[in-house]
Amino acid sequence: ESLPLPEKPSIVVLPFDNMSSDPEQGHFADGIVESITAALSRIGSFFVIARNSAFTYKGRAVKVQDIGRELGVAYVLEGSIQCVGQRVRITAQLIETDGGAHIWAERFEGTVDGIFDLQDQITEHVAGALQPSIRIAEIRRSQRKRPQDLGAYDYAMQAMPYVWALNKEDDARALGLLEKALAIDAEYPLALSLAGWCHAQRAVYNWAEDIERSQAEALKLAERAAQLNGDDPLILAVLGAVHSIVRNYGTARILLERALTLDPNAAWAHSRLGWLENYSDRPDRALEHFRRALRLSPLDPMNFNNYVGMASAHEVAEDYDEAAKLYRRALEEQPHAEWIYRNLASSLAGAGRMDEAKAAFGHMMQAYPGLTVSKFKTAMVFSPTVLERMGANLGKLGLPD
Repeated sequence: ESLPLPEKPSIVVLPFDNMSSDPEQGHFADGIVESITAALSRIGSFFVIARNSAFTYKGRAVKVQDIGRELGVAYVLEGSIQCVGQRVRITAQLIETDGGAHIWAERFEGTVDGIFDLQDQITEHVAGALQPSIRIAEIRRSQRKRPQDLGAYDYAMQAMPYVWALNKEDDARALGLLEKALAIDAEYPLALSLAGWCHAQRAVYNWAEDIERSQAEALKLAERAAQLNGDDPLILAVLGAVHSIVRNYGTARILLERALTLDPNAAWAHSRLGWLENYSDRPDRALEHFRRALRLSPLDPMNFNNYVGMASAHEVAEDYDEAAKLYRRALEEQPHAEWIYRNLASSLAGAGRMDEAKAAFGHMMQAYPGLTVSKFKTAMVFSPTVLERMGANLGKLGLPD
């Protein structure tokens, strides 16, 4: 008899196969599985099968489709360990139980001497990589459903890629889908928090006519989500991000650090802490968080924003050439994120590269024909000193006060 799938993404971490002749390596493989299971269990948005149930499949050849039915899970993580001399090779792959599609795979190598460091590395990497991989797979699952079968969760999943695209048109699409989710369940924490983040984007990216109103709406929605589910790392990170955008830096730090206590592998929480350090004039600390986010989730479609964050850290430190290089890298990855031209034009002007700055300024004014220095400063969240510098750089290019 099949168990029903939970509403949230569900996964089992199966015992890894020991491909070596040494039975001791089997114990090491079991340790990795237990570490990964524990790490994934801390992620509130996942339903994770307990270790004891997972280990009933050890040494058995069972189809992933059957495992999915027996345990009521949508995803299986399986792997193997192989030793050759002093070298250890571990492979891991994520499989969708409905159809057996391979979602993600990775290979890790190390030495027997450093086997426990390798275990920590694998646990951290897998837990970080699975979140965006499963998120993308869940979006695709919801897109395959018939309209009459869509629930609040499905609409939230369909909104996800638009929420994280960070451009004006997709932000509007995301809000439309989230409104459908909230029409079905007005107290759905995930939809409330994502809608809050969409309104926050309207403020910080100069899309809103009334920036303060968008900030207030963002805070209202994110706070309601946290009241309903205060133990979800993503919801806490969204609320922390919104507080940082309305310049409540102390509250933002508490919330973001709480999110990381609950889920140390939450790449987006690290990213938002990086932004908070930028706003607080601590560019070195900001860079540490952005690099950590990139390391935890190297395939995340959101990573272009980590490059924007790293660029901003260099701009805060007045290293304008490096800032411009990273802003351009971010634009290559996400050309529709036209708000980046505000920062690129400012950093190029700061570097004295006026011809390039004017070209970037032209792109910026196409996207923001009514922008002024005052509106720019109201939306941006940097310290007064940094904002003065950025405003002055844009003023050199002709942006009106």
